[in-house]
Amino acid sequence: MFDVFGSVKGLLKIDDVCIDNNIFRLHYKATVIILVAFSLLVTARQYIGDPIDCIVDDVPLSIMDTYCWIYSTFTLPDRVNGRVGQDVVQPGVRSHVDGEDEVKYHKYYQWVCFVLLFQAMFFYLPRYMWKSWEGGRVKMLILDLNCPIISEECKADRKKLLVDYFSTNLHLQNFYANRFFLCEFLNFVNVIAQICFMDHFLDGEFSTYGTDVLKFTEMEPEERGDPMARVFPKVTKCTFHKYGPSGSIQKLDGLCVLPLNIVNEKIYVFLWFWFLFVAALSGLHLVYRTAVVVVPEFRLLLLRSRSRLTPKDEVETINKKFQIGDWFVLYQLGKNIDPLIFKEFVSSLAKKLDGMESV
Repeated sequence: MFDVFGSVKGLLKIDDVCIDNNIFRLHYKATVIILVAFSLLVTARQYIGDPIDCIVDDVPLSIMDTYCWIYSTFTLPDRVNGRVGQDVVQPGVRSHVDGEDEVKYHKYYQWVCFVLLFQAMFFYLPRYMWKSWEGGRVKMLILDLNCPIISEECKADRKKLLVDYFSTNLHLQNFYANRFFLCEFLNFVNVIAQICFMDHFLDGEFSTYGTDVLKFTEMEPEERGDPMARVFPKVTKCTFHKYGPSGSIQKLDGLCVLPLNIVNEKIYVFLWFWFLFVAALSGLHLVYRTAVVVVPEFRLLLLRSRSRLTPKDEVETINKKFQIGDWFVLYQLGKNIDPLIFKEFVSSLAKKLDGMESV
């Protein structure tokens, strides 16, 4: 089992240089790891058992299993919640009449592993876009300033280069920041789109799946209608067609067991709560980002919290001179540079900007 999940370990690598934030990492690290792990779990049939086992008279079991896996199985929605004393063999399974009884076909289980992997790719896409657009700018700017131990001569040279960079590129970095803000917005759009996609994938059942499961756990045993059995039935039916001795087509009614749905139902319960959590945090983060862009005083507050060792008046000088792009790059550097070195750099930058104004 450890070998199966070994390929996920690369996503756990901690980056040497931080070019985003925790909410961003919630999308491309945590969510991608979860989705890839679930995809591997579903495909690891040797650890779970056969995905489907069907029984029908006069048809070899292997053929029946393959046929029903490819062409789907079905249940009777009005018989999903079996009660003791009813003429129901298993929930969702009983004799039915074509054209009279409602039939619900289940085809999704063939695609679960691929859909989970597909979703993981879309959660990583904004990260891929930002990493390409960022182009290693922050890493190039900090050089060795993220190390607490550095020679005074080297530190002075690095600080001078940074001060010169900001003074010569003043008000020219808005495009850089706007690209990052766009990727943050795409993260939010993506998680909302993923929720809608999964609702469509599960025939409209995903949107209320989590709340239905919570309601189910609070009901009395005799009143319970298991939503997991409705969305991910463990026992289904399958109709096999074959030619009889006289050449007419015979319809053979088979009973199928889907042990893989024991895993699928738990996966999608977790994903319902996880996606809701990620969407809520991403929405709140967009409100925060809007405040950063619109309110200069809020940017000042954040910059002061990032450079706590720097005198207040120097931070105010920088905030007045900087536009959103300049502020964003400086804030990104503050995440990566040692606090003591960052204090000295901010002080030098404030003096440089004051000197430019006097001239």
